[in-house]
Amino acid sequence: MTTTALSVYALCEEVVQSGKGISRADAEMLINLPDSATLDLLAGARRIRSAVTTNPSFTCGIVNAKSGKCSENCSFCAQSKYHDTGAPIYPLIEPHTLLTRAKELEAAGANRYGIVTSGMALSDKELDTVCEAALAITTQTSLNVCGSLGQLSPDMALRLRQAGFSSYHHNLETARSHFSAICSTHEYDEDIASVQIALDAGFRVCSGGILGLGENRNQRVELACTLRDLNVPSVPMNFLTPVKGTRLENQPLLPASEALRAIAVYRFILPTQDILIAGGRENTLGELQSLIPMAGANGLMIGNYLTTSGRSTNDDIAMLTSLGVL
Repeated sequence: MTTTALSVYALCEEVVQSGKGISRADAEMLINLPDSATLDLLAGARRIRSAVTTNPSFTCGIVNAKSGKCSENCSFCAQSKYHDTGAPIYPLIEPHTLLTRAKELEAAGANRYGIVTSGMALSDKELDTVCEAALAITTQTSLNVCGSLGQLSPDMALRLRQAGFSSYHHNLETARSHFSAICSTHEYDEDIASVQIALDAGFRVCSGGILGLGENRNQRVELACTLRDLNVPSVPMNFLTPVKGTRLENQPLLPASEALRAIAVYRFILPTQDILIAGGRENTLGELQSLIPMAGANGLMIGNYLTTSGRSTNDDIAMLTSLGVL
């Protein structure tokens, strides 16, 4: 066994024995190991997932419930009013349509259903609409309902909880040290505050980011450690798909090995949390998507995303079933 493999193995066993994630310094060491260490990292992450991550595998689907004209200038976003991308623009979908989409995703094999809206926050009228939809969905399906509805206030959190939302999604997008290069229309601490409000309200909070925004490897570790410090139970990992018309339209795709390495290191840092692989996985990982569970993830977003199409849900369910994780 090489010295590198021994280092990975030793940290893996440390996590397995303690049930706690590795330090930021150790994570930075792992993520910067030579390319030849990638398979060792995946093997270690897979062991941690089997030994420490007790949550079963799950699938999640979303609906783009309100699209376009977002007031924020996030450099990757097709829905920002600052970008001319040709992305669809429409107001909040009616409750019966949100219910229909929920039933479709449930039939396709989803366990969780996310209602996602563009913009900084919902109006009172829009809040009424999503609450009505959640009540119908929780009554007529077995899905767990998640809201991804922008910045959150304590009053809004209470209303969403009463309506049946069990989870709240609010990404930090990237590391604090890289955020100013991605967005300048709101502060990082505003996103931290919304995550904390959701946690305080008793939501299962889903918060992660997008990798491949021009951040370095250590900044990927920085984001994971911030999420750990917040005690976020679910971490979605997205990979940038550059969209023409955005400021990052010429950003190269993250290499598949870099994406898999990041997933694996996140499992070393976050051994007990759910790690969900979401947008951009088709373009970034391609034929290597079957390695997602082997890299330590225990969740997969299925179906279409916000403004891009996903892989066939049947293909995803078949892949997960063949790997024995569903």
